[in-house]
Amino acid sequence: MKSKIHEHQENNFRIVSRTTKFIATAFFALTLFATTAIFAQKEKTVTVGGAPMYPSKNIIENAMNSKDHTTLVAAVKAAELVETLKGKGPFTVFAPTNAAFERLPKGTVETLLKPENKKMLQTILTYHVVAGKMNSSNIAAAIKKGGGKATLKTVSGGTLTAWMKGDALYITDENGKSARATIADVNQSNGVIHVIDEVVTPKM
Repeated sequence: MKSKIHEHQENNFRIVSRTTKFIATAFFALTLFATTAIFAQKEKTVTVGGAPMYPSKNIIENAMNSKDHTTLVAAVKAAELVETLKGKGPFTVFAPTNAAFERLPKGTVETLLKPENKKMLQTILTYHVVAGKMNSSNIAAAIKKGGGKATLKTVSGGTLTAWMKGDALYITDENGKSARATIADVNQSNGVIHVIDEVVTPKM
């Protein structure tokens, strides 16, 4: 027969074992909750073209899900810039909507998508890209510092002029055409997108 001391030791062991398991389970649950909370905070999305834009995805991955940017995505593919915009960057992209492309003179998009016009298409698309990540607050600060205007150097080598009208952010191209940022600060894993309502073009 077991001695009372032995039984007491076994009972203590069971209590300690159950307590250890409880603490371990509680710790795991707390860690999981904290991780989920951090991930959810990181993944604060913005809806563009009917789809959520995830900060953990790159510019191309997100743009491909926006039904308002199918023309832009087609142009990026035709210009062979997909891998560039999937890259580490970071990039600031002013992304024209389908409606913006539709406002171009008839036949312009079709002409630009032809293989023989790839170089011109690349120039126009990279004119919408600025190296580095510039959220609207960064651009607004640059505008204030510049006395109401800020010059942004684009990847194509051209310049865009940023300015504000009330709380709205605008960019003006080298030909004097302006575009408004209709959705700003769409964060990406490799930069940020500002949706704009016009296609801007450099002096060719």
